[in-house]
Amino acid sequence: MSPLSVLASRKIIVIEDDADIAEIIVYNLEKEGYDAIATGRGDEGFTLVRLELPDVVILDLMLPGVDGLSICQQLKTDPATKNIPIIIVSAKSEDADILIGLGLGADDYIAKPFNTRELIARVKVVFRKTEMVAQAVDCRLVYDELLVDPMSHEVSVAGELLKLTVTEFRLLQQLASHPGRAFSRLQLISQAFGEDISITDRNIDVHIVSLRRKLGSASDMIETIRGIGYKFSPN
Repeated sequence: MSPLSVLASRKIIVIEDDADIAEIIVYNLEKEGYDAIATGRGDEGFTLVRLELPDVVILDLMLPGVDGLSICQQLKTDPATKNIPIIIVSAKSEDADILIGLGLGADDYIAKPFNTRELIARVKVVFRKTEMVAQAVDCRLVYDELLVDPMSHEVSVAGELLKLTVTEFRLLQQLASHPGRAFSRLQLISQAFGEDISITDRNIDVHIVSLRRKLGSASDMIETIRGIGYKFSPN
């Protein structure tokens, strides 16, 4: 899939009552390859967002029907729309106005008049942030009640955060990243820590015992392979 087709799949709803400004925004978004829809009323915009579930909302504050701050608040408290990024574009440029908008959950705030290139740049920044969050979520390892998060170096079982040592975390991450694969003790030392680390076979066994104890109800996911080493068996 080409970069342009990826962008085209990203839908942006513009809620702006100034028809000229809305037209300029939509034109520049479409020029960049985005799928942009504009509406001039707050109530219609809110309904449209709920219906279309876009990737980003560009929101004016002073709108007929429902004001932008109310829309922002409702979208951010609705489970169906709370994760949709909102960029406020408003003539209200006082610090207090910006703080209120951001405090209600808006991801960015641009004061009018604005440069369209700046707006496009802010849109791209929002997309990069959402992609980073998605990648962070994607790299998590989830097996039933066990969750291993390499980004935060956290492990939880049934929602309870465990206190693992660095060594225990690396061992669990290496095993859980390759479910069903048997690792010898030497392979675990080499792949989880590097060949220059001085850890003996016996130390690995000690760490595994401690790790199993901390995993509690999820401890049987680490299976001993007699004569070889260990493997991760989530089933």
